[in-house]
Parts: sequence; C-alpha cells; structure tokens
Amino acid sequence: MDPEADARALVSDRFPAARAAFLGGGVLSARRTPTSDLDIVVLIDGPPAPYRESLRWRGWPVELFVQQPGTIAAWFAKDVARRRPTLARMCAEGVTLLDADGAGATVRDQARAVLAAGPPALEPAELDRRRYSLTDLLDDLAGSTDPGETAVISWHVITVSAELALVLAGAWLGGGKWLLRELRATDPRLADDLIAARDDPARLAGLADGVLARAGGRLWAGYRQGGQL
Repeated sequence: MDPEADARALVSDRFPAARAAFLGGGVLSARRTPTSDLDIVVLIDGPPAPYRESLRWRGWPVELFVQQPGTIAAWFAKDVARRRPTLARMCAEGVTLLDADGAGATVRDQARAVLAAGPPALEPAELDRRRYSLTDLLDDLAGSTDPGETAVISWHVITVSAELALVLAGAWLGGGKWLLRELRATDPRLADDLIAARDDPARLAGLADGVLARAGGRLWAGYRQGGQL
C-alpha cells in the first residue's frame, strides 16, 4: 500500500476539478501503524464545501477535510481558538498532492504562518478554569475508594495536567494520542512521569500539584465563573 499514490488516486477520482490537495504527514512518518488513516485536505470551488467525511478507499480508512480557498482561513482560526491546529498542520507539514493554480501554495503559506504564530495568549479566566478543574479532580482522586472510579479519575488527571502544562508553556494542545505527542515535545520528563504514575494515585497527585504550582497552586474555594453553570 502506497499512501501517497492512493491519496492522489482518490483526489483524482472524487475531485477531478480540485484546485489543491494535501496529505497529512502522519501516515508517511515512522509513527504509521496498521490502523493509520489518510488525512486529506481538498480545496474545491463552492458548495458543498466546507465539510468533513469519513470513508474507506483501497483498504485505507480516510478522513476528508474539504474546503474552499475562501473558507479555509476561518477554519484555521477555529482550530487556533481551541489550541489544536489540526488543519493547519496537515497543510503546512503534509505532502502536496495537487496544486492546479497556486492555491495550494497560498494555503500552505497561510498554514505555516498559523503554526509560526503559535496558540493564543493564556487569559486569566482560562487559567483559573483549568486550575479549578484539576483541583476538583484531585479532590475526587483523594476521596475515591472504588478502583474503577480511581482509574477513570486518574486518566482525567493526566489529561488535565498535561493540558495545563502545555498552555502554561505556550504550546499547542492535542486530542488523544496527539496530547501525549505535544507534551513529549514540550516537557518529555513530565510526559514520562505522568504515564508512569497512572496506576499510583499518590504519585500522580504529586505530579499534578507540581503542574498546579507553576500556575499559582490549587484553586477551588472562591472560584467563580460568570455567565455559565
């Protein structure tokens, strides 16, 4: 199976009038696994884009991200707002499958600019929300006597601790495996320690408190979030 050739064939078959297309680089890297999919960004003129679609092609699971040249910047901005530059990474770091008229080069430059600018500044309200969330989880972890609940809480502590460490470092976030990849790139020792402590609640709590210390410590009593319940 040749991911690049198969991705080109899919674009040619399904989008004969496409202006540009990119294949996300994950499937072309050493991280490729037997279940890796083809993440393909396609630029077309007009509706039905923008949309996302999952399908199978030549034995591959495929995720299509279909955009218009005039809409993709807004989707870059949505990803930046949630600190996960998924679409920009595919366009900036992936392989160009097609660039019929220069639109692909323009989009790649836009994507690279997004990554170079980095995530938005951490606002005090977001910092307090993240401190509160982790503090609340640690209270639940300390009081848990059910092994199953302890396991679930522990994984949430790992996730929220990793996200807090990343936003404090001004780094991007990620979902699932990408959260660990981002943390390994930013703070490899913390990444290793959190995973090693996943079955040791006391050690895990100590690590989470270490992250909280960077943010100003635990926050629970007195926390107030306006406008939301």
